[in-house]
Amino acid sequence: MNTARKRIVIVGGGITGLSTAFYVNKYLREAGLTADVHLVEKSRRLGGKIQTLHRDGFVIEKGPDSFLGRKLPIIDLSRELGLEDELTGTNPNAKKTYILHRGKLHRMPQGLVLGIPTEWSPFLKTGLISPLGKARAALDFVLHKRTDTSDESLGHFLERRLGREVLENIAEPLLAGIYAGDTYKLSLAATFPQFRAVELKHRSLIMGMMKSRKEGQALPGLPAAAKNSMFLTYRKGLVTLVDRLVEELADVKQIHQGVTALDSRTDGATGYLLKLEDGEIIEADCVVLTLPGPATGGLLAKCAGAQHFAGLDYVSVANVILAFDESHIKIPLDGTGYVIPRKEGTTITACTWTSSKWLHSAPRGKILLRCYVGRSGAEQWVNWSDEELLTRVKADLHKLHGIDVEPLFSEITRLPRSMPQYPVGHKEAIVKLREQMAAQLPGVYAAGAAFEGVGLPDCIRQGRDAAGQVVAHLRGTV
Repeated sequence: MNTARKRIVIVGGGITGLSTAFYVNKYLREAGLTADVHLVEKSRRLGGKIQTLHRDGFVIEKGPDSFLGRKLPIIDLSRELGLEDELTGTNPNAKKTYILHRGKLHRMPQGLVLGIPTEWSPFLKTGLISPLGKARAALDFVLHKRTDTSDESLGHFLERRLGREVLENIAEPLLAGIYAGDTYKLSLAATFPQFRAVELKHRSLIMGMMKSRKEGQALPGLPAAAKNSMFLTYRKGLVTLVDRLVEELADVKQIHQGVTALDSRTDGATGYLLKLEDGEIIEADCVVLTLPGPATGGLLAKCAGAQHFAGLDYVSVANVILAFDESHIKIPLDGTGYVIPRKEGTTITACTWTSSKWLHSAPRGKILLRCYVGRSGAEQWVNWSDEELLTRVKADLHKLHGIDVEPLFSEITRLPRSMPQYPVGHKEAIVKLREQMAAQLPGVYAAGAAFEGVGLPDCIRQGRDAAGQVVAHLRGTV
C-alpha cells in the first residue's frame, strides 16, 4: 500500500478551478483520504471573469451578471456554501425583452423559449418577422427530421427548421449572444443539443418545444426573491460566490505563477512535474487543468487530440456600464433590455436595463445601463481607445433612445479572447482528447469553458466532475 501523502495541483483560479478545489476537499473528506491541494493561478485575483464593483451604492458586474437558475450545479454549490439566502431573481415587474429591428425596438413575442416560438398567436402578431417568414417557420410542423446523425452548425439547424428570417431576426441575437459567435460556425451538439433531441423525438421543433415547456417551475428552498426567476444572482453580486469559495479554501496553498510545461516524471515514480514561469518545478500525483483552450492544448501537446483545443478560436468582447439620474432618462425602461441582430449595424450588440432587471443594482432614483460590444466578425473595436469606444456606445444610445446627457460615470471592461467558439465536431474532439489523456496521462484532467459550456453552472459542474475523477483516481492508488 502506498501511504505517501498525495498532492493534487489545480491549474487555473477561475470559477472552474475554485469549484474543483472545493469539491476535491469535500470528496477527500468523504472518502477518508488526505492530500495536499495546490491552486496555481497566474493572477493575484481569483475568480476569473467574475468581478463585482461596488460604487456609490451601485452593484456593478464587470464580467458575467447572472446565471440560469434551472441549472442546478450552482444552486447546489450555493446551498453547500450557505449562500441560498443571498440569491435573488430578476424584477418580477420587468418581464418584457425587446429586439431591435430596422432601428426600432419590438417586444419579443411571448412564448419564446431560447428563440423558438411555443405560442403561435403572439408569433403571428410580431412585427419582427414578415408574413412570408412566418409561413416559412410554419413549415417546421410538416418538415421531416434530419436522419444524418453527424453534428451540424446551430445556424444551419435553425435555418433548416424555421427559416433564415427567424434565425437572423430572433434566434441569432438571442442564442449567439451567449457565445458572441457566428451561428453558422457554432456546433449544435456543443451549444444547444436539446434542439436536436427535440427534433429526433417530436420531428417538429416547435411542437416539441411546446410539449416540453414547463411553466412555473420553481426550485424548492430558495428565498422568495429567487423563486420563479429564469436568471439568478446574489444580492451583493457574483463576487459573493468567489469570496465564499476562497474562505472555504483557506487550507489550499496558492501559487501565483503561470505553468509553462507539464511532463510525466522520468525517475520511475508515478505522477507529474509542472514547470512554473519562474523555473520552479512542482510535483503532482493528480493535475486538473482549468485554463483556456490554447493554454490547455499547449500543456497537453503530447496528446494529438489537444491540437483542437490549442487552435480553439476565442472572441473578444467588452461591456460598457453607464449610470444616470432617473430624471434624465425620458424613455420607459419597462423591461430587462434588448438584443440586436448583426444586420442592424450598431456598435453595441445588446443593452441590459440593469437597474430595471435587478432591483438591488442601483440606488433609488438612479439608472444603470450595461451595453455589450463585440462578437465574431465584429472585433474592430479592440483597437479603439476607451474614449472612442465610449463615444460610439453613447452615439448608439442617443440614436436608439434619444439619451443626450452625460452619464454620472461609466465603467469599461475589456475581456480579450474570452468567449470560446465551439466548432462543429467539438464534442467528438472532447471525447478523443479525454480518451488519449486517460491512456497517456492517467490522473490528469481538463475542464472549463473551453470544453462543455461557458455559463457559471456549466463550469461548476465540470469542476465538480473533475474533482470526483481525481479522488476516484487517488482511491485506486492507495
